[in-house]
Amino acid sequence: MNIMHLDCTLRDGGYYNNWDFSFELINDYLNAMNAVGIDVVELGLRSLKNSGFKGACAFTTDAFLKSLTIPKRLTVGVMVNASELVDGEHLEIILQKLFPVAANQSPVKIVRIAAHIHEFSQALSAIDWFKQRGYKVGINLMQIADRTKDEIINIAIKTAVYPLDVLYFADSMGSMNPKETAKVVSYLREGIHGELGIHAHDNMGMALQNTLNAIEQGVTWVDSTIAGMGRGPGNVRTEELAIEIAAQRGEKINLIPLMTLLCKHFRPMLQQYGWGTNPYYYLAGKYGIHPSFIQEMIKDTRYNDEDIIAVIDYLHFEGGKKFNLNTLDGARNFYQGDAVGNWRPAEMMSGREVLLLGTGPGVANHRQAIEQYICVHKPLVVALNTQSEIAQELINLRIACHPVRLLADCEEHTRLPQPLITPVLLLPKDVKQVLTSKTLLNFGMNVKSDCFEFNKTNCTIPRLLVLAYAIGAFGSGKASRILLAGFDGYSDGDPRTTEVDVIFQTFIKTDKAPILLAVTPTKYNLPSVSIYAM
Repeated sequence: MNIMHLDCTLRDGGYYNNWDFSFELINDYLNAMNAVGIDVVELGLRSLKNSGFKGACAFTTDAFLKSLTIPKRLTVGVMVNASELVDGEHLEIILQKLFPVAANQSPVKIVRIAAHIHEFSQALSAIDWFKQRGYKVGINLMQIADRTKDEIINIAIKTAVYPLDVLYFADSMGSMNPKETAKVVSYLREGIHGELGIHAHDNMGMALQNTLNAIEQGVTWVDSTIAGMGRGPGNVRTEELAIEIAAQRGEKINLIPLMTLLCKHFRPMLQQYGWGTNPYYYLAGKYGIHPSFIQEMIKDTRYNDEDIIAVIDYLHFEGGKKFNLNTLDGARNFYQGDAVGNWRPAEMMSGREVLLLGTGPGVANHRQAIEQYICVHKPLVVALNTQSEIAQELINLRIACHPVRLLADCEEHTRLPQPLITPVLLLPKDVKQVLTSKTLLNFGMNVKSDCFEFNKTNCTIPRLLVLAYAIGAFGSGKASRILLAGFDGYSDGDPRTTEVDVIFQTFIKTDKAPILLAVTPTKYNLPSVSIYAM
């Protein structure tokens, strides 16, 4: 069986750097691919979309390709997104713009069309056009793991009547295992007898295993990228798959140029961009969640570990197969129910000063002064989550609202003596079960962008952050003023600082909001005094 090994690093990896690879890297890459026995190099996308700067591999024009020194044994390919073929203009007009010359006049010999199921028919319509011009053509079918046996067989039957060179299936969600991979291959084989290919993602660390198993099942085209470079969890690593294929072929390959390429170019990029699998991608693969949700959250420092886990849990049940930024933003709020509560904070704090203990180092650094102030002035002391840097007997209440943080802290909360302010009726069942022995003060909560609202037994806050929930509760409780200790802020340039500042400023501008006053060092745009002068 003749295996065709296709490396698509410059196409799939380009999502990180806008396809802007240096000429030095590309030429080093081509030499390394030649040395390790790669058959096809997919050097980028072929696209008409020109919005914002993108490098040469976003368009991969013939002029650009002719400027490269491409070893003779390497076949050059490009990928076209089927979404561009259904963009309103007549199909042949679009194709003629994308590929103005026939294959015998172009460095490009292979064209792959990446298509979702709803774009599949249009992709098939382009096959004859490419074949008439001498190109080899493949279809890269995305998100096939979501389809039933009958759907997959019908797709294969429709494809079989076209002169397609290879039908690829992509494990888009990275959710497949070797057994499921074998099933997909068997279903496709019921409808088509031509060449099959696999593009495996590494969410669950199974990309290489799935690819090798697909080969055992008769798949003859396989993809990989250097260091697995690709969106999110990445792909099969070329440096591993090349070794396996060379062993199957009984060939000896030269790995030195590839190892040099890795060290010189790709490991620095891996450190910079951080692709590759992790437990979040593993869960996304397991639950069939689009990896772009994980990728967006990882690069956005507003999402902490609890947020990411909670979003994954939310998308697991609500559906996350299709990536959408609005879905991600909505998922971050988690709580979808109405604000319901029965505890009235005003009965405890009306007209009273509240000291809120944050989780920053300011509490520990200035513990003695804070404790002295508490002993002398007797404010109502409330700690965020499980903050315990001052003496327990000086803390009156605790407050928490994040479902995942609560789940992680449940056992500790049961050991802490203070009553816990939390939106009880909105908590997941498993959290409530663990907290059955705890005194809970059920204060309701709604999340609504850009506003605070203070009500007797609930509040509306702009973000699901315990800080926002706390000051919302104190506003509802008609506290005289709120002293903030341990709200140091994040490092310079961290977007979380801006996000928290927006919350503070929104609160300050809300009618009847208590005064906010930072008493330990803070980077936030807040009125500030020293605890030592109080």
